[in-house]
Amino acid sequence: MTTPTSKTIEVAGIQVMVSDQGGGKSILLLHGGGGPQTVSGFAAMLAADGSRVITPTHPGFAGTPRPESLQSVEGLARLYTGVVADLAVTDVTIVGNSIGGWIAAEMALLDSPRIARFVLVDAVGIEVPGHPIADFFSLTPRQVAEHSYHDPDRFGIDPAKLSPEAQRVMAGNRSALTAYAGSAMSDSSLATRLHGVTRPVLVVWGDSDRIVDPTYGRAFASAIPGARFEVLADTGHLPQLESPDQLLNAIRTFVAADSVTDRARDARL
Repeated sequence: MTTPTSKTIEVAGIQVMVSDQGGGKSILLLHGGGGPQTVSGFAAMLAADGSRVITPTHPGFAGTPRPESLQSVEGLARLYTGVVADLAVTDVTIVGNSIGGWIAAEMALLDSPRIARFVLVDAVGIEVPGHPIADFFSLTPRQVAEHSYHDPDRFGIDPAKLSPEAQRVMAGNRSALTAYAGSAMSDSSLATRLHGVTRPVLVVWGDSDRIVDPTYGRAFASAIPGARFEVLADTGHLPQLESPDQLLNAIRTFVAADSVTDRARDARL
């Protein structure tokens, strides 16, 4: 198992902290509102499976600074497209969970030639009539766990038991999340704009997600031309924590199938 290396990359005057590990085809892994620790273990799994995994920390999360100029999901999408260019990687797979999935969707609309495909994991960002995003900011910690996990007793966190420093980081994460996504966690224009996506997309959803339910996930996939939709069993809003083997298999199968399609297309040219 490789040891992650950390570095700071500057794009258009904005600094972003990046963890980099493994070797092989590149994956840019985008965390959700819980912060980078919600994907760190899964990053190691992807690296062990033969990928180079690049995991940025959204500025403002995990105690990092957030410049006032960076206040939107679209801004994060442009930032991470710049990170991919700075690292000079190609044939990149973008994997994003929750708000990370929203960032990935916005990146898909930027149509970077360095990025080949996208995996949206229980993403937020669109509006689906009759299937609202849970009002995350009004929920108690226990309610957050019940909405987020198939098995909340196993995976839920009691903030009262965290150290003062960890509680400060959690508060900072929430503040940054609000700055980027607003209280609604959605953009009314996104579903319509997604018709412009041209890259292959896999939309993965936990069957027990109550932050954004599976019907919302199907609507997300339907908004993207040619997108595949896959449901993970006994899984909530964070599959990378609750059912990482299922998620890894879904990503592995998708990337392999898309790579075969790419080779077949190249052979015809």
